Order: sequence, then C-alpha cells, then structure tokens
Amino acid sequence: MARERNERLAALLVEARWSRAQAAAAYNRVAVETLNGEVRENSKVGRSHVSMWVGGTEPTGVAPAILCQALSRRLKREITPQEAGFAASTSPAQGALDWRVDPLIALNDLESGVNTDRRGVLTSGVYSAAALLLPDETWWEAMSRRPAEEPSVGKRVGHGDVEMVRELTLAFSRMDQRRGGGHGRRAVDEYLKHDAHDFLRGRFANDATRRAMFSASAELAYVSGWMAFDNSEHAVALQRFNTAVKLAARAGDEPLSGHILRAMAHQALDLGFRREALQIAETSVHGERYAAATPRERALLGVVHARTLAANGRKQQAARALVRAEDDLSNANDGIREPDRTFFFGEASLAHETACTLRDLGDQQRAVKEFRRSVRTRGAAFRRTHAVTLGYMGAAQIAQGGVEEACATWTNVLDAMEDGIYSGRARQTVVDMRKLLSPYRKRGIPAMGALDARAASYLAQVD
Repeated sequence: MARERNERLAALLVEARWSRAQAAAAYNRVAVETLNGEVRENSKVGRSHVSMWVGGTEPTGVAPAILCQALSRRLKREITPQEAGFAASTSPAQGALDWRVDPLIALNDLESGVNTDRRGVLTSGVYSAAALLLPDETWWEAMSRRPAEEPSVGKRVGHGDVEMVRELTLAFSRMDQRRGGGHGRRAVDEYLKHDAHDFLRGRFANDATRRAMFSASAELAYVSGWMAFDNSEHAVALQRFNTAVKLAARAGDEPLSGHILRAMAHQALDLGFRREALQIAETSVHGERYAAATPRERALLGVVHARTLAANGRKQQAARALVRAEDDLSNANDGIREPDRTFFFGEASLAHETACTLRDLGDQQRAVKEFRRSVRTRGAAFRRTHAVTLGYMGAAQIAQGGVEEACATWTNVLDAMEDGIYSGRARQTVVDMRKLLSPYRKRGIPAMGALDARAASYLAQVD
C-alpha cells in the first residue's frame, strides 16, 4: 500500500521557507544542543530523511520531538507532533512544570545537570503556551506560609551558607553577561542539584534564614534558566524559571518572584507568545512584586511590561509604561540598597529595551537612536548583551534602507562573537543578518559581500 503524503509537515516546511536540506540542517543543530553528543536513533539526519517524512514515512526515535522543536523555533510558536502530522504525542506542561510539584523534587530531578536536562526536552515536550499558565493567588499565599514542621535532620544552615549561595550566583551571573549562557551552566546545575538542594532540606537557625536560603536558591535557579534562555535552550529555561518561581514563592519574596516572571515574559515574547508574555508581565508588576521592589528593579520589570504591551498593539499603555520605567530608574541612587541581581540594569539596558519597544511599535528611527544610546553607554563587562544590541540595531538600520550602515554595525557583532561569546541569542542575530542581507546580494556592495562571507564562515564553525 502506498504511503500517504504528510501534507501537514509539507505545509509547515513551506511556512518556514525551508528546503529539505535546510530543514535537516536546523534539525541537526537542535539535536546537537539537545543530545549533547549522545548517539540515539535519528540523532543526525539528512535531506533524504526529511523527504521520506514528507512522503509519509513515520519518523522514529528522537525525530518527532527534535523536528518539532526546530519548527517551533523557526515559526515562533509551539508545533506539536500532531500538528506536524506525526502519531507521537507530547505533554509539555508535565513534570517540573506542574505548579503543584514541590520545587525540591524539581531540583532533585535535575540529575547530572545539563546533559540529562537536554535529553529531558524529548520527554517533557517543546516550549509550550500550555506551560505558561500561572497559578492563582491562593497558590502564592499557600506557598509563602511557614511550614508546619521543621526538619529534624540534615545539616544546620546559617547566614554564612546563604551568603555563599549568593556569591556564587552573582559570579555566574557576571560570567553570563560577559560570555553568554552557553558557558558554565553545567556547574550551576550541579550546584543546584547537590549543594543548594541539601541546604534547602537542612535545619535552619530561624525562619528568616530559611526564607533567605530559599530566595538565594531561587536566584541561582533563575540564573540557570536565564543562561539556558540565552543559549536558546528554551524548554530547559522554562523548567528552571518554573522552579525558581516556586522557590521564591516559598521564601515569600515577592520582588524576586516578579524578577523571575519578568524573565519568563521576556522569553515568551522572544518566541512569539505575545499574549502569554503580556499576562506574565502583568503578573510581574502586580501588587507587592512591584510595590516592594527597589527603583532599579521596578524599572526592569516595567520596561519588559512595556515591551509586551507594544507587542500586543497597546501603543499608549506601552508609552506610559516606558515613562514610568524611566522615572523609576532615575530614582535609583547610591543611598538605596539594590539586590545584586539588578547589577546589569542601568541606562544601557533601559535604552536597549526601550529600543525594542519602539521597534515593535514600528518606529524604526527612534529605535535606532535608542540602540545607539545603549551601545554608547554599556560597559565592557556586558559583552554578550552588547552583541545582541548591535545585532538588533543593524536590523533596524537595514529596515530604514541603510545597508552599508547596517553592515558596519554587524561587523562589530562578528568581532564580539568571534572573541568568545557563547550565546544562542547573539548567534541568532547573525542568522537574521544573513537573511536580511539576502535581497541585496546582487547589488555588488563590497562591505556586504565581505560581511556575508564572514558570517557564513562563523555559522559553519559554530553549528
């Protein structure tokens, strides 16, 4: 009996504008990232595999999950195996993403860190809108209550232990800003799995120490999530953010909960889940999450809220949110002790997020101006974000017809990337650069030809 052509998969490939070879290349990139060197059935495929799947052959092994992950990234929405015409099923909100699951269980399930967690993508599904639904207020209230019984066994945990977790968190966060999320997350996950998990199960000197340790561990889980997000490991990032929110809720730390929710909203927005991003951002600035935060953190929460408003077409509300974020940052001063997690957010970061908001509102000219301000005011310690900002600025410049100007900007992106930045987000700006340059390839622009060749060489080396 002749196989029936998989019209659903064929339509998705057309929507993605992928040839069979391009689909196979994207598949292999995701497989390398997800499997981390483990050889499994269909851990690497060629164009003939994609042709067979379109022709009606049912993919086996890891293929359904990997292909759907690749398509989801390309199309900026969740693609399930069913939508792709496959028989396999996923349950994207299961396991650690269930808000009822104890965060200590989620930490324990990290296993050996990044390797196992990447493979977990294959069983827990792709990044999904279903997993972005937040619990109601009764959940937050229940989580923040002091436990009825304190542990009678386990190591005694004091203030010095809390400080140790905080120092480690800040060190990895600074490294992420310099080198990107693709460097060092294994160490973060190993510490979460073992040391932090043992602390959280220990005997605390008092309830204040218990809450402080849960807050410190939540920040470390958040940093792991942010690093995964920056390295385009989106399902992993969502799991870490979910765990971090649970730990922060256990601590009763509302500003920290808002900080983590802000990151979740940022990720959802980047992946095209605009409505869900707005809902999460609104939760991040609700009640004490915003009111109890320091001025710098309020500005950070507020500017991401502005971005989600802009992405959902709420122009006036977005403009008001931007003004409020600017006012909040102007109120930050040396006399106010800000949490360490806000160390990266200043004028340059505000300008970057403001530029993204203006870009999404269609104001490319003002967006370029704000991107320039971000580049001009950012310190050398923030090289990863600097590369991302330059990538976005080049895209805004070429949208205004400034091809040579964009080429000059993108040359600086490659300078930064080739100097040791490991970031999926920064790498994506290089991919986008080549797409945006494509219509101009036959115009004989010298700067463009050299840049395109250099970008192609770079991507060939890192893919």
